[in-house]
Amino acid sequence: METIRIGLIGCGGMMKSHAQGVQEVEGVEVTAVCDIILELAQDVASVLNNPYITTDYKTMVDYVDAVLVVLPHDLHFECGMYFAHHKKHVLMEKPLCNTEEECLALIETCEANNVVLMCAYPVRFWPGVVKLKELIDSGDYGKIIQMSVWTEQLTKNEPQNGAIGWGQTARLGGGQFFSHGCHYVDMMLWFLGNPIKGMHFGTSVGTPWLLKEGTSVAAIVFENGAIGYHGATWGARGTRLGWNVQIQTEKGMLEFDRFKGQIKLYDGLSVHIPGEPEYQGYKVLWETDGALMKQTQHEIRHFTDCIRTGKKPMTDGRSALQGLRVIWKMYDAEKHNVIADLHGLGLEEV
Repeated sequence: METIRIGLIGCGGMMKSHAQGVQEVEGVEVTAVCDIILELAQDVASVLNNPYITTDYKTMVDYVDAVLVVLPHDLHFECGMYFAHHKKHVLMEKPLCNTEEECLALIETCEANNVVLMCAYPVRFWPGVVKLKELIDSGDYGKIIQMSVWTEQLTKNEPQNGAIGWGQTARLGGGQFFSHGCHYVDMMLWFLGNPIKGMHFGTSVGTPWLLKEGTSVAAIVFENGAIGYHGATWGARGTRLGWNVQIQTEKGMLEFDRFKGQIKLYDGLSVHIPGEPEYQGYKVLWETDGALMKQTQHEIRHFTDCIRTGKKPMTDGRSALQGLRVIWKMYDAEKHNVIADLHGLGLEEV
């Protein structure tokens, strides 16, 4: 197997999980590491096999076949375009770019240069989520009634080394819904199909370090009648669920518990009778050993497989743009106090 040389750009906290993931993929070698703060690049490079270290990503172009870009959102476009023009494959951390115009320009440049462009949505590739999708697609549990995704964390904006805080809207491109909710809009489109309408509400209460919302509630109605719900906050001072996916179907409720590494089926009492105890039992349909962190090795493996085979990534640029279009439509509808029309934004319509 020919080794794919990959460069890591942006060595903040998020890159450490990516660097670990790359090392778990056969046939991939990190040959260059970049950050404008040399010490951060050196720190990531210290656990790798003597890669080229630089503070300017333009100097690493001859050392790599592909790059993983983990920069602030407002820098995605310029960096992605540079490597696309040099015919290097691009795995771009989410969200793809901050505007539709930037997304389209990057997508079209990659296509023109026969470059693989993939958006880093690792959730799609987690074994537990893949298994959950298989269970749903089997039809054994009937149609989906509702899919709910909860994410709760405390994500403060602490500028470091004189850098502008990422909570500034110009850097982040939006609020929590755009920056983090894009994972779960993408996931709902994959599970539920074509959206037809949606609504979003956000607040900055409890997250004063953000210029836009730190807490979101989003609901989307799909063509098949299912409803998708995403509730999330970057201001959690306590949590029970943390990260959780529940899918209500005609034959029970499927839950993916990321931290326990389990998929559970709750299929007991379907109608609660007043005075009778509620059934609390469940069946474990799937489980894995070990801690489940970001599991970035799975998306990196998919990315490099696409480079070798020429197949389109599951989370290619055009499908990533569809998810962002959903978010932008819902933001605009919220501003005008109306329901967003989401027709034409399904993944099948790319």
